[in-house]
Amino acid sequence: MTGHIVVGYTATKQGRDAVAFAARLAAATDAVLDVATILPSPDRSVITPPDASYDRYLHAQAQQWIARAIDRIPAEVIAHAHVRTAESFAEGLVTVAGELAASYIVVGAADGASRGQHRLGSTTTELLHFSDVPVVLVPRGARKVAPETGISRVTVAIGVRPGADALITEAAELAHTVGIPVRLLSLLPVDLPANADPGAIRIASTTRADDVLAAAQAELPSGLSTDVVVAAGDSIEEAVSYLDWRPGEVVLVGSSRLAQPRRLFLGSTAAKMLREITVPVIVVPRTRSTAGSTETGSTPMKEQEQ
Repeated sequence: MTGHIVVGYTATKQGRDAVAFAARLAAATDAVLDVATILPSPDRSVITPPDASYDRYLHAQAQQWIARAIDRIPAEVIAHAHVRTAESFAEGLVTVAGELAASYIVVGAADGASRGQHRLGSTTTELLHFSDVPVVLVPRGARKVAPETGISRVTVAIGVRPGADALITEAAELAHTVGIPVRLLSLLPVDLPANADPGAIRIASTTRADDVLAAAQAELPSGLSTDVVVAAGDSIEEAVSYLDWRPGEVVLVGSSRLAQPRRLFLGSTAAKMLREITVPVIVVPRTRSTAGSTETGSTPMKEQEQ
């Protein structure tokens, strides 16, 4: 899976988390890592007039921040630096990813997340509404994981409804490239009405989940190591909390069916899962556009964008 991985960087612990995981993903997939810092557009403010000298200062400061971030990246990972201006951080990342035909956009957790937790901020929320490439959500503390941990397993959350083709394709490509096993996961329906018969519903749901997982497993290429698990609980959060997570594991979830084609939107089930998952989560669009072969807009660290 040679290509590009774009990571949004800010000079914070969360920014370092994002770069640390993105570097592991790039090393595992033999991809180029594009570290991007997005600055506000000079004309974004209608109150403060543009100041060219201040803009130059911000640009120089951003280059220094990225240089320090790239210094922490293992030497075997090819890293490029990008300093851009845009109306929003998310818009800038999507633009860079589009220019590079990137495979992923990687972002860290928002302020307030505890170690091992995900937290969605304004940038992530905007990305999940408008990105047309998979977005990787990195939990707080990912920078503490040793680089040699790599990517160890991919867990794919499969719903009981049709529409898992994009997820299966993404999981198969990642697993084949990295040489890791795939775990297919289904969560039994929870939050039942007060008058429902939990036993009968659970039996029917288990049968349905088993059928869906079996069909998904059959779609995976032969030769991949696969495992199947059905998680149950009184809530989505409880069901997910019972799962084990390997060091270096990643989870794939699909975007909501309410999302526009080739766009992301995190559905309610995935949002609940996110509260308990302690490893990076890759949100995959329902449909994927064909990536172009032309690569533009990237420059080595010694030739940073101006």
